[in-house]
Amino acid sequence: MTPERLDAQRVSGKTDDAADLADLADLADLADLLVDTVDGGASVGFLAPLARADALAWWRERAALAAAGHLAVWVVRADGTGRIVGTVTLALPDKPNSRHRAELVKLMVHREARGRGLGRLLLATAERAAAESGLTLLHLDTETGSPAERLYTAAGWTRAGTIPDYAADPTGVLRPTTLYYRRLPTG
Repeated sequence: MTPERLDAQRVSGKTDDAADLADLADLADLADLLVDTVDGGASVGFLAPLARADALAWWRERAALAAAGHLAVWVVRADGTGRIVGTVTLALPDKPNSRHRAELVKLMVHREARGRGLGRLLLATAERAAAESGLTLLHLDTETGSPAERLYTAAGWTRAGTIPDYAADPTGVLRPTTLYYRRLPTG
């Protein structure tokens, strides 16, 4: 599986160039991606096995939040089929004292598309869009020792600390979580 183009498309938010996340084909692709991510062992908030119907319901909830401007979602499509093989989301601030920051959540790349730089592409896309929108700080949490943690470290994110037994992995075993942040360029 190779990406048809190495760019990420925004599929949500309050911009004129964003496609509609509520598109049923996109929601189905995103549900399949979430199921694949959980089946692959990534700790993204779900236990295995994750039913496709549950993944689809979760993405429908995200679509409503994106339409309301609370989330910004980007995807990467592959194989000339248009199928979504990667995604990243920014959870945008909702409180007056946090308008300068956002949380990076659910960076996922399908197992068949990994190792091709899509995670780095999605991360850079979200960082660039956040900076362009005036945000100055991003933060995230990830399972300690995971491949995702290596990605964030290599991309220059700063480790803030580790919380033991923070979240269960897909098999239900409690794992530590490492918190990261990234200051974005201003001006």
